[in-house]
Amino acid sequence: MTVQESPVLPEAMRRHRRRAVVASTVGTAIEWYDFFLYGTAAALVFPQVFFPGAEPYTGVLASFATQFVGFAARPLGAAIFGHVGDRIGRKSTLVTTLVLMGVSTFLIGLLPGYSSFGLAAPLLLVLLRVAQGIGVGGEWGGSVLLSMEWGPERRRGLMASWPQLGVPLGLLASTGMVKLMNATAGDGFDSWGWRVPFLASAVLIGIGLYVRLRVLESPAFTEVKEERVLVRQPVWSVLRHQPLTVLTSAFVRMSEQAPFYLFITFVLTYGTKELGLARGDLLNYTLVAAAVGLVSVPLFGHLSDRFGRRRIYGIGIVCTALFAFPYFGLLNTGSSGLVLLAIVLSLVFHDIQYGPQAALIAEGFGTNVRYSGAGLGYQLASVIAGGPAPLIATAILEHTGSSTGISWYIVGCCAVAMAALLMMPRRVSEGTAPRRAVPASTDAEA
Repeated sequence: MTVQESPVLPEAMRRHRRRAVVASTVGTAIEWYDFFLYGTAAALVFPQVFFPGAEPYTGVLASFATQFVGFAARPLGAAIFGHVGDRIGRKSTLVTTLVLMGVSTFLIGLLPGYSSFGLAAPLLLVLLRVAQGIGVGGEWGGSVLLSMEWGPERRRGLMASWPQLGVPLGLLASTGMVKLMNATAGDGFDSWGWRVPFLASAVLIGIGLYVRLRVLESPAFTEVKEERVLVRQPVWSVLRHQPLTVLTSAFVRMSEQAPFYLFITFVLTYGTKELGLARGDLLNYTLVAAAVGLVSVPLFGHLSDRFGRRRIYGIGIVCTALFAFPYFGLLNTGSSGLVLLAIVLSLVFHDIQYGPQAALIAEGFGTNVRYSGAGLGYQLASVIAGGPAPLIATAILEHTGSSTGISWYIVGCCAVAMAALLMMPRRVSEGTAPRRAVPASTDAEA
């Protein structure tokens, strides 16, 4: 039963569709608020709080290493919750990921620093970061699918892009909270001010749960359950039957995710320590760029419905590669207007890819393994792209004293992504029966 064929009355259909979009977007925004908040704190505060006494370079590297742990845990979250999401449903899984992410973030806000808790402080920080990673690893697939599967096939690029708004919304909220507390706490920001945005996550969890508990399961997954074609081991099944789709889904993100974490996290360290720019100014510029993303992400999702996912995504890859050297050139001027231009353009080029990305990846898998397949492909990129990017950039800068090597690193990521885009198998049509979504009939429950 497709969305268009549902017996639900049109008015009710539109209402449930709106609820699905809002629930997916709001919940995802809250989870990305939590995740980005950690990245901002890792760049600005955690080296002093959890790794004091180390050389500046060592402290920053250790802080970014704890951030990477969260990225490494994201594929695990995708596998765990992908299995549950393809077996039980999207809605219940998303409630669990929201709670896991929110509680972990709240506890980080309560965590004592190294000076009062010793080595246990950074160790507990790593454990909570792992929990964050597992939560956000399971979140993306479910939120995107809940929205996308409620929409008509001809508008799936746009429908799947709404949860992607969680990134600019989460970035806007987390950066705004850090900026507010930086101005309010003043000199006390490094001791207590940074904790308030983490503790505020408790309020956001309540809002997210209220919204998500009111949404219905997606019609596409409901059809799979009614036709009794659930897959016993969806993760194993998708890895066995569609390994190329999973791998290309991960590598196609090299041009989007790796530069993104340089543009929003590493830039804070680079701008304050190398260029002497004010922390508040950089946060302001990031806020402006995130606000632009509220328009650009759904815009490029919509354009992918009209002109094709691969075409729009490929344009984004090329633009990111061409901007790699001008980006640092603009930053290195130290001019406020040019630095703002660099940060805003960097995220616009990111959004050309991020808008159509959810549909591009998710449409490669059948409904009964889509949560597992799309989640794994998307989150494996965290290990090869987003997670190591700030570490690699920091190491390049330390050893060369120049941003040139970092620009070449961005170009290299774009080259890998373009190759993956060209190799990516064509999408699985929604017209394909769920029973045929997995080649081996023995994997499906009759």
